[in-house]
Amino acid sequence: VLLLYQIGLMLQPFVFPALWAGLLAHWLFPLHVRLTKLLGGKETASAAVLTFGALAVVVVPLVVMGVLLVREAGAAEQTIRAWIADGGLQRLLDQLATVPLIGGWLHTMAASTDWEALSAERSVVEGAKVLSQFFVGQMGDLLVNALVLVTDFFIMLLVLFFLFRDGRQWLAVIYDLIPMDASHKGKILVRLDQTIRAVVKGVLVTAIVQGLLAGAAYLALSVPFPVVLTALTIILAPIPFGGTALVWGPVALYLFWTGSMAKALVMLAWGIGVVSMVDQILRPWLIGQEVQIPVLLLVLSVLGGLALYGILGLFVGPVLVSLLLTLVQIYREEYASREAGAVNTGGTSSRA
Repeated sequence: VLLLYQIGLMLQPFVFPALWAGLLAHWLFPLHVRLTKLLGGKETASAAVLTFGALAVVVVPLVVMGVLLVREAGAAEQTIRAWIADGGLQRLLDQLATVPLIGGWLHTMAASTDWEALSAERSVVEGAKVLSQFFVGQMGDLLVNALVLVTDFFIMLLVLFFLFRDGRQWLAVIYDLIPMDASHKGKILVRLDQTIRAVVKGVLVTAIVQGLLAGAAYLALSVPFPVVLTALTIILAPIPFGGTALVWGPVALYLFWTGSMAKALVMLAWGIGVVSMVDQILRPWLIGQEVQIPVLLLVLSVLGGLALYGILGLFVGPVLVSLLLTLVQIYREEYASREAGAVNTGGTSSRA
């Protein structure tokens, strides 16, 4: 026990990279099987190709987005300065009167406010500068912690490579070590496979649907760069808090600032009432249909997993709950069979 405890402490820093590698390996393993056949049965070559492919798919977009974010954060300050110099702040105050229901009240409050004393324009410029410095500072923090991030990422890639190459042998060893009947072990593995695939499919399909719905609004409202914004919405959709709102929220603000009050309200209503609600309805339904987990328990497992494991909890939470339900099912079947056997034995003894 002490030996296992020490080994656990030693491997603890690598648990999350290994879990991500396990999810990727499980999802991509059918592709690994096909690629191995195409390469004449060379599993090592197939594992290397898929590992380097994962490296390219992850690193290239992150680098491009990081560079663009730093560049655009600096340009945003200059854009806001030009907007204020062109009288944009005054036009914004005039537009408040067009807001339904509360527009008159907002306009009255704005008209009665001493904007010179508050130095509103300077505050906006300072706010833009702070926001710009925040984004640049965050990128600086990422660079400071680059060693940790890069180490975890390459550990994940290393584990991913060996899972592709030796995963079957490792699974066979673990299967033999589980002290259960073969039928019970088979049920557990099948349920885990179904749950992981269902969660991955649910997350991906939901992200794509949310991105397409938001993209339709970007296109209909004549928002600049709708294709880029749609792709960004799909990428950010799985993020637990914020998600798609990190894209359609700024788009609504952009429409408001450019004088399109009606378009801004449409974007806001569409984002809250349609795009964001899809995540609350479609993902639990897709996952629940596949793994037969009650919707309430599924939602709680996702939220609890997010709180405990971060974004990895999207997958870990439902997997743990599914494993628990499978064990409960096995216990009930075993208990019922034993009870039935005891009843039959008692009946035979009484007749004798």
